[in-house]
Amino acid sequence: MLTVTTVNVNGLRAAAKKGFVEWLAETSADVLCLQEVRAEPQQLPEHVRAPEGWHVLHAPAAAKGRAGVSLYTRREPDRVRVGFGSAEFDGSGRYVEADLPGVTVASLYLPSGEVGTERQDEKVRFMGEFLAHLKELRERAAADGREVVVCGDWNIAHQQADLKNWRGNTKNSGFLPEERAWLGQVLDEVDGGYVDVVRALHPEAEGPYTWWSYRGRAFDNDAGWRIDLAVATPGLAGRAVKAYVERAGSHEERWSDHAPVTVVFDM
Repeated sequence: MLTVTTVNVNGLRAAAKKGFVEWLAETSADVLCLQEVRAEPQQLPEHVRAPEGWHVLHAPAAAKGRAGVSLYTRREPDRVRVGFGSAEFDGSGRYVEADLPGVTVASLYLPSGEVGTERQDEKVRFMGEFLAHLKELRERAAADGREVVVCGDWNIAHQQADLKNWRGNTKNSGFLPEERAWLGQVLDEVDGGYVDVVRALHPEAEGPYTWWSYRGRAFDNDAGWRIDLAVATPGLAGRAVKAYVERAGSHEERWSDHAPVTVVFDM
């Protein structure tokens, strides 16, 4: 079995003080993909930066205190790569990948965007470059007899079932028609060639949501978004036997505004 967990930690130093360390000690994951780490490796306590039993790769952003992705793997990767060959984005702490036996695992933090701002323009540019990378990665992996899973905060709710208040968000970044169409390309059998593993296992479910605003009572009312995805090549997706969101028992028990998403593959 291969168990892969992804979670946006909303600042790893803060999460470590609120329960991430205890969660990490209990997780059964073989691979852990983190996003929005927002710290240089040297700013992290040793037991967070390089916990015993894990091989860790941190990819901080050049802009201090922003973005940042990490990969924690139980076994040492055969190869690692930071970025995806983008002149604009490789230093932005948004992508890192590792080759393990038979599978490439990546941690992605796609820009969040905001309609009418440069942040949205940045998101659009990122999506354009990243789709090309995803296709190349899939083809390269297939030539090597490998599968691929890209986990992370994709910052797009693909379908109405992925967002509680979808009617009120049709003009907001994260649920714009053009963003949803782009994610549809990624998940198109012929175009991008990837599968949304959680949705494939739970085709009729509302959610399961992975992010809830800290404002109001979003978490208590389960008014969330499903934006943290595990997107895999069809061969690997077909081996997924279980996928679930590790939703905290209460608002007070949360150590991030996102919940971990875990997928178990029968390898």
